[in-house]
Amino acid sequence: MRTVSKAFRRVVIAAAMAGSLIGATQMASASVGTTTSTATSKATAIHNDSFWKDTSGNLIASQGGGVFKFGDTYYWYGVHYQEAAPYAASPTQIYKTSTFSSIDVYSSKDLVNWTFRNQIATRATKLSIPPSKDVVGDAFSRMTSLADAGWIGRLGVVYNEKTHKYVLVTQAETSFDTNAKTNHSVMFLESDSPTGTFTYANLQTQIPNVLYQGTGDQTVFTDDDGSDFLVFSNQSGRAHSYVAQIDPSDSLSIDPAVEVGYNSAGREGNAMFKANGHYYIASSDLHGWNSSATHVIESAGTDIKGPYSAEFVMPGSEADYSHVSQTGFFFTVHGSKGDTVVSAGDRWAEFAWNGLGYNQWEPLSFAGDVPQFNSLSAWNLDAKTGRWGAAKDNNYILNPQFEADRVAVTTITGWTASAAATPFVTNPGPGANGSRNAVTLGNPAGFTGSLSQGVKIPKGTYTLALSARTTAGLDQARVSITDAKGRVTQVDLKSVGTAWTPLSRPKIKLAAGTVTVSIEAASAATGTLSVDALSLKQS
Repeated sequence: MRTVSKAFRRVVIAAAMAGSLIGATQMASASVGTTTSTATSKATAIHNDSFWKDTSGNLIASQGGGVFKFGDTYYWYGVHYQEAAPYAASPTQIYKTSTFSSIDVYSSKDLVNWTFRNQIATRATKLSIPPSKDVVGDAFSRMTSLADAGWIGRLGVVYNEKTHKYVLVTQAETSFDTNAKTNHSVMFLESDSPTGTFTYANLQTQIPNVLYQGTGDQTVFTDDDGSDFLVFSNQSGRAHSYVAQIDPSDSLSIDPAVEVGYNSAGREGNAMFKANGHYYIASSDLHGWNSSATHVIESAGTDIKGPYSAEFVMPGSEADYSHVSQTGFFFTVHGSKGDTVVSAGDRWAEFAWNGLGYNQWEPLSFAGDVPQFNSLSAWNLDAKTGRWGAAKDNNYILNPQFEADRVAVTTITGWTASAAATPFVTNPGPGANGSRNAVTLGNPAGFTGSLSQGVKIPKGTYTLALSARTTAGLDQARVSITDAKGRVTQVDLKSVGTAWTPLSRPKIKLAAGTVTVSIEAASAATGTLSVDALSLKQS
């Protein structure tokens, strides 16, 4: 069995120094590899807002996991829920259950092309939980396999250099107890190989110094010296954030925790990265499967256990709620030209009906010690150099499907409405192609208004695309683009009709700098304009 040294066992849920932003012209622009990959594809671009495929062309159903580097290979572990495949095949409905199917692992050298390796645990994975682990009756000891679990998720993998075992640490609930406060635990599975079959090793219901059983949300973090930690919130209310070391002797239990943060509103998706000698804990709003801006606390010094700063919102994540995702995990690319921290957001789409794809990976940059979220639909990553840049087919419009809010609102995240005497903005659904939301400008009493957004772009020739529909009575309906030099391009929408109609305007020359995209309409009475699926891409 191959021994993994500390130098190689950087669990990529950590981060180091700032990533280097490079222009699309400095890296080879690749064809879409996430939705069209085959056994021979070698894509270099990460494409969000799509259902990712492995190198055999099969759906990557990997949620609530993490990317870890052992030796010279990256391994991506996550949960395959039974609802993942039917949603990907027909993403126009919401599933109210999250049924565990398996824990899958994929491997990659470049972090873009992923090869399926194994189902390392399945519903048939046997459990042998002693009665001493029970809290109420025999709720845990009755479990004979993972099929008896009410929930499996939020997992990570570490390598223990003393036992030479790979240990998977995951949340686990028992289906034999319906009490939300007593059915939680942290479960440990182990294997001799990162892609081998993982077997039951231990179960821990209570972490010392933590309120309530189990954890709220959790991720695994491995520090530069090889020490492994669990980062999590408490299960009930999730107002408290904790850091606890994973027992270095065998990695099969969690040591006493230290509370490092508090927010009375509660936080979920707790995950850690490291950069510039500081530790950062990121989390999302506590509101189910919704997307969220990314909330961050930063260590004051070099001690992982704090103290930590007051919470702040990661700049860039508020514009489209972290690219319509929830904090999942972080990993770092340690390259020859620099290090890039990647935010791997979870889009729990099948349980929320909020967009295509489950995994939204975005590069971070830094302004001093402050991390910056870069929301890109397509970007190039060089795993050897650690450098990244926007791909040529990146959509520069943020929240272009109007999905970030996921609930009925009159203020659309990432967009600014003009002042108006009467309210005129709503986000009803379904949108174009059966999506959850679209934006509608209208008011029966009449209105004049616009919804606009400013985004920075490089100089180039672009194509604007969108879907629109209108009702009778509009005096004006259009989309306008104004570039940094004040040049205006307009697409008239007044006569598109009541059915969703796709439109595009190619060969728009735009100057480098901030471009303003504006949806504009006016009506004396009942006319409405609905717009969805906006994109502004280089052509």
